[in-house]
Amino acid sequence: MLQGKTLLAASLVFGLASFNAQATLTSETVNGQNLVYDSGNNTTWTQDANLLGTWEGAYQSTSYNNIVTAIIDANGGVNGVGGVIHDTPNADDNGTYNLTTADFGSGGTVDWWAGQALVHYLDTQNYGGSSQWALPTSNAVVAYDDNGSQLGELFYNELGGTAGSSIPSGPFSNVQAYVYWSGTEYTASPDYAWGFYTSNGGQNYDFKSFQLYAWAVSPGQVNAVPVPGAVWLFGTGLLGLLGLKRRGHAG
Repeated sequence: MLQGKTLLAASLVFGLASFNAQATLTSETVNGQNLVYDSGNNTTWTQDANLLGTWEGAYQSTSYNNIVTAIIDANGGVNGVGGVIHDTPNADDNGTYNLTTADFGSGGTVDWWAGQALVHYLDTQNYGGSSQWALPTSNAVVAYDDNGSQLGELFYNELGGTAGSSIPSGPFSNVQAYVYWSGTEYTASPDYAWGFYTSNGGQNYDFKSFQLYAWAVSPGQVNAVPVPGAVWLFGTGLLGLLGLKRRGHAG
């Protein structure tokens, strides 16, 4: 009986360890769109870390400006023409920024305003079943850590990145080892916004006019996730415990 309980305890510990190690990032497909749920900070990311760059390639046979124009128009321009982004008044605008195609670079790069336009466009499309897409948050601290930064948490805790090294791709595709915009403005001078450097795991603020990458994130779990294998293992351990208990009573 003691041996059985010891084996059961070992299986339960192994099950829990496997759950912690394997269940933090879960791939899923919703409405035909590939997503990754991050249980570490309870968010859902687009599986494609350079979605706009992928669209750029797909639209080359017609015109990349078609998707850019659609993104701009989805952001409520005057009388339905063009688009605007509202931010804190700064040296670049008075709180209302007028979008143009020049805000969109090549290969999926965007300035900060175009990054905001992109995530709002995803909302209007209910991309992956969510209308709460945003640029990731930053803790607004120059540091190599994950304290309050959504991309930092993903980089260090979920993907196992290390300071000074580029980001591992994990279950994601098209991860760029460069800089991704956050949605957090630099308080002292709001013509800057914070970015996360996936090339080395650090944070800093950059001019909003810089051309960086945009990775969309949505709060919570967009879709119910199938039970991971580790949870099944934990469940079988519980069933084993019930079986041992029953045999104990029977003895």
